[in-house]
Amino acid sequence: MEFITVHFIPLVAMASIRQEKIAGLIQKELSQIFRKEARTICMGAMVSVTVVRMSPDMGLAKAYLSIFGSGSKDDVFKNIELNNKVIRHELSKSTKNQLRRTPELMFYLDDSLDYAEEINKILKDN
Repeated sequence: MEFITVHFIPLVAMASIRQEKIAGLIQKELSQIFRKEARTICMGAMVSVTVVRMSPDMGLAKAYLSIFGSGSKDDVFKNIELNNKVIRHELSKSTKNQLRRTPELMFYLDDSLDYAEEINKILKDN
């Protein structure tokens, strides 16, 4: 009697090595842009780029942001979205030698740290 081993391949789309490299580059450059332009674009708040995910065609970059030290995260986030073209232009200037085409940027608020704090608070209360 022979046994046959079957390997299942997950159907989840994995990011390619190139996507991960470009995402890391964009994350680093966006962090520097937000640090340099903290007074104007970030309205004095500290903005951290937690993760960047690239589309398979490298035409779209989804950047997840955490905002600290501000009274209203929504106002800072809206200002960042309003300055999307300025941020993309700064990104294209800093990555002109590494990327042929600068991807479109989409920003999302990353609330994972707030969620973790809420869970810790609940666990301490119990």
